[in-house]
Amino acid sequence: MIRLPDLSGALREYTPRTESALPAAGGPPLVSRTVFSAAHVVADPLADTTPDGPAAVDWDATLAFRRHLWSHGLGVAEAMDTAQRGMGLDWPTAAELIRRSAAEAAACGGRIACGVGTDQLTGSAGSLDGIRAAYEEQLAVVEEAGAQAIVMASRALAAAARGPEDYVELYGRLLRQASEPVILHWLGPMFDPALTGYWGSKDLDAATETFLAVIAENPDKVDGVKISLLDAGREVDLRRRLPNGVRCYTGDDFNYPELIEGDDRGFSHALLGIFDPLGPLAAEAVRVLDTGDPAGFRKLLDPTVELSRHLFQAPTRYYKTGVVFLAWLAGHQDHFAMVGGLQSARSLPHLARAYELADSLGLFPDPALAEARMRQLLAVYGVTA
Repeated sequence: MIRLPDLSGALREYTPRTESALPAAGGPPLVSRTVFSAAHVVADPLADTTPDGPAAVDWDATLAFRRHLWSHGLGVAEAMDTAQRGMGLDWPTAAELIRRSAAEAAACGGRIACGVGTDQLTGSAGSLDGIRAAYEEQLAVVEEAGAQAIVMASRALAAAARGPEDYVELYGRLLRQASEPVILHWLGPMFDPALTGYWGSKDLDAATETFLAVIAENPDKVDGVKISLLDAGREVDLRRRLPNGVRCYTGDDFNYPELIEGDDRGFSHALLGIFDPLGPLAAEAVRVLDTGDPAGFRKLLDPTVELSRHLFQAPTRYYKTGVVFLAWLAGHQDHFAMVGGLQSARSLPHLARAYELADSLGLFPDPALAEARMRQLLAVYGVTA
């Protein structure tokens, strides 16, 4: 038994699992869906830094985690929101992350796509020309590294744009410069409040029209779109309106099983932060789907939704804390420290519930190690077994 605090502060008993339920690495390639895991970064816990100082990354552990994801057949979405872009990971470190991860992907045959944003801009929003130049700088870094580009939403553009026409103009010029088709990322304000009103309107119907207009003008330069609005119905409506050949990558960490399964009019591929802790299980579920067994796919993936909804509960942007916490419990890193000090962003009861849900799913390769580390954290907070 282990005693875990609930949201009321009371302690309750939980009996941890003794065996893992994770599939082994390897297996056939995923064929029916393209699946990316947005991967977290591992901080260097011994670096003398501050929450607002330069990010200090443990490169060996960070790259080892990416090899773990590739070993299960997943693609890696690098330097994205899950890697704390704009929440501790500065652009110089993100650029180094992109270069190192792309080289590692080339060495082991892994698929990789990397975030292109404008987070090197600081202070005021700046001019539209300056924002475009920042996007171009980052696009060049990703393309020179040999990775696919994911054009991320820009806080600076959200602040500077005067209306939908500025988005159409800026994105159009950027897409025409891209050497290969990119993934466009629409990140909703629940993930980043600074992106409220993106595409020129707080009205999501109006914003959708602008988003689709950008794609319609440059369909040959758009591989797909990643939708992170936590609204399954809106995603389905949008994906049905995409031009032929443009994919929809779900970023909906609340409704991903049904969106990936799809219906008789189509389905979503995946680019998800929750597939960081769920990587092996998610890959196994897609392999079951590849055999033509959607019921088996849902049987594996549906039980994970409770954990995902817990990690991504409001304030959603702090889901990264739970992701890194589970990576520590699973033995992928030796500590629970994060760049920017973000390990403090969730409460002990929240983390305890995350442990319980993940353990009940059999997500830990070594349940005894996970239990021991959970006990260590509890002791730090003054809770003894």
